Amino acid sequence: MPKTLRWIGMTSLLLLLLMTLARLAVYYRFRLPVTGSDSIGPALWLGFRFDFRLLASLGLFVGLLTAIKALDPFRNKKAIKGWLFFYTVFLLVFVLFYLIDFLHFVYLNQRLNASALGFLQDAGISFRMVWQTYPVIRLLLLLVGLTALLRWCIQKFYQRADRASAQPGRANRILWYIAAFLLAAIGIFGRVGQYPLRWSDAFNLGSDFKANLALNPIQSFASSFRFRSSGYDVARVKAAYPAVAAYLGVDKPDVNTLNFSRAGLPDSLYNWQGGSKPNVVLVICESFSAYKSSMWGNPLNTTPFFDSLSRQGIFFDHCFTPLIGTAKGVWATVTGIPDVELIKTASRNPMMVDQHTIINDFAGYDKYYFLGGSTSWANIRGILTNNIDSLKLYEEGSYDVPRVDVWGISDKNLFLQADKVLRQNKQPFFAVIQTADNHRPYTIPEEDRAAFKPVTVSSDSLHRFGFESNEELNAFRYTDFCFRSFMEKAASAPYFDNTLFVFVGDHGIAGDAGTMLPPAYTKNGLTAHHVPLLFYAHKNLPAFRLNELASQVDVLPTIAGITGISYTNTGWGRDLLRQHAKDSGAGNRAFILDYNNKRLGTLYNDWYYSEPMQGGQPFLVWAGTQAAPAATAPPAAIDYKWWSEASYETARYLLLHNQKSKLKQQK
Repeated sequence: MPKTLRWIGMTSLLLLLLMTLARLAVYYRFRLPVTGSDSIGPALWLGFRFDFRLLASLGLFVGLLTAIKALDPFRNKKAIKGWLFFYTVFLLVFVLFYLIDFLHFVYLNQRLNASALGFLQDAGISFRMVWQTYPVIRLLLLLVGLTALLRWCIQKFYQRADRASAQPGRANRILWYIAAFLLAAIGIFGRVGQYPLRWSDAFNLGSDFKANLALNPIQSFASSFRFRSSGYDVARVKAAYPAVAAYLGVDKPDVNTLNFSRAGLPDSLYNWQGGSKPNVVLVICESFSAYKSSMWGNPLNTTPFFDSLSRQGIFFDHCFTPLIGTAKGVWATVTGIPDVELIKTASRNPMMVDQHTIINDFAGYDKYYFLGGSTSWANIRGILTNNIDSLKLYEEGSYDVPRVDVWGISDKNLFLQADKVLRQNKQPFFAVIQTADNHRPYTIPEEDRAAFKPVTVSSDSLHRFGFESNEELNAFRYTDFCFRSFMEKAASAPYFDNTLFVFVGDHGIAGDAGTMLPPAYTKNGLTAHHVPLLFYAHKNLPAFRLNELASQVDVLPTIAGITGISYTNTGWGRDLLRQHAKDSGAGNRAFILDYNNKRLGTLYNDWYYSEPMQGGQPFLVWAGTQAAPAATAPPAAIDYKWWSEASYETARYLLLHNQKSKLKQQK
């Protein structure tokens, strides 16, 4: 074998071994229960092919350059210095990608992809969160040490190849290079067939976990770059418009102007006692995963207070977020439109900064937004102050209590500070409180530890009931502690009896829901979108639990309906209680976009449909909160497919055509 091919081959085998070990490490660290046909063998084999493609590309690149005599380190000894520098840079990037990929998986249960670039938009906050959460110094030492070790190995491989017997004859060299080229070409194409191997092939494996196990982080990151652009297809929007306008209840549908505006009226379902203008407190709850909480019977009983509160109000146990990510959750809640930007968030897009929100229809109300940290994160400040009239914004620096970590003051103090402000208010108010402590680095303030009482649970129980660590478990429990602290304090306030309290999760966290929910929640990623939604008003709302579909985008229309506000709706949401009175929510749909895995879908009538945005196979699975009735056959997928694509294209359009300035001109 020619010396160059011997050197490339040994280097490729070393890297292939490391990539395989990294994949196995991901499996053993994050594995979900698999049985029978759920074997991970196909995922490992597909992952091997993805890895081989990357190394075949690298090997072909090195092979072509070393065909030039001046760049061949075996014919020009000086060239080895350049190649060692090249490999040092490559290895540094290679190891860095895998380290970040592992941390990304810990954070989001997803392999690294180009959506992670969104964290760079708030580099300072992201760095502080990483610094407070992970052993950064040790990781940097690992990065440098592993890079140096691999470079040393590659240098030794070169020396070993150089000591090998003389180069083969010309004919043999040609045959070796032809064979190597064919092997590299097959590896890069990925299969023997008409179509090449695509990253989306991973999502034909039957579960999100196996798909993410198979993916190569470097290739996944590179492949996802094609989804960075904003825009919409007006022809598709117009084709979908008649059905979408009918579903949303548009007053004056017009396919030419694509009018989505409609008048919202008070529900008149409940006679509010205590004031003509009820106050509103909307709590957007960080990472409030349904399956991790007590309301779905989690044996760790993490949220006993919220569970009791949910039994005293109108609780929707089948609520979903259109996308994951806090910025996207805030956007969907405030604007009523799914943030379908695939790389950045809509809040960071200057073309989307002007948005209508139903909050402004609360005329005569003081508007508040309370956040423990800085609203410079994800440009949330710009979206809030630019679009909510006369907003009084409280953030880091506005409070007389110290910050506890990168996310600012503790959630308990955030609630108590908000209560202090609201007690002094003389006008009706609409207040949004956004929590953050149920988030890495999972800080429990020292001042609360005695009253809160952190617990320690065995690793087996943690993993069986949806948690990665005791730190995560206690952060989730601390959220419930903060809810209790707030509601008990608010109960003594003059505003309490005349206030509607609303709690909704900003998103969930993908993970193993075990037997608490049907298999689709775990296997198909619904745990990342399934969140609690509660409307609670002391003396003014009845107590019942609804199994009807709900979405974050429905929150503001429902609040306006309950509190008797006439409003203009230009988003995707609908008044859930009006729909309940109309058809018990039978017609409700929930749109879901998994932007990490590039899949879009629809929940309807207890079934979840999802299709890949590039290649791969769709699926239709049972997604009720209880097990499917015996012998339940799935419905035809065509309607689900149509609504998934129509919802996505319409949301893309609405993001760019929901300007409050445009609405004022129409009025």
